[in-house]
Amino acid sequence: EVQLVESGGGSVQTGGSLRLSCVTSGISFDAYAIGWFRQAPGKEREGPLCISSRGNSKYCADSVKGRFSVSSDDARNTVYLQMNSLKPEDTAVYYCAAADGSLWTSIGPYKHWGQGTQVTVSS
Repeated sequence: EVQLVESGGGSVQTGGSLRLSCVTSGISFDAYAIGWFRQAPGKEREGPLCISSRGNSKYCADSVKGRFSVSSDDARNTVYLQMNSLKPEDTAVYYCAAADGSLWTSIGPYKHWGQGTQVTVSS
């Protein structure tokens, strides 16, 4: 059974930082792309914001590049999303998801999802 479990969300003030974790199980970690997404209240799910894929490939969308970064710990089957200089508009539920293959930059290939973790940024 494929499982993805996010953690690390919380409440921070503008300019603060958070590091989200996504622990995966039931997949071949080096054969999947793990993407980070978010969904704000009343809005569609957005992303992938950042992706970690096999061969240490990394990608972050222009909308978050420079503030967000992604890394992985293959030994722990874990992908991290480091978020710096947070803004109130970053407030959302953040999800990680897995796609078979490489750096998919659209949501469709992501078939396995975690339950999400709430990030709240106050001004």
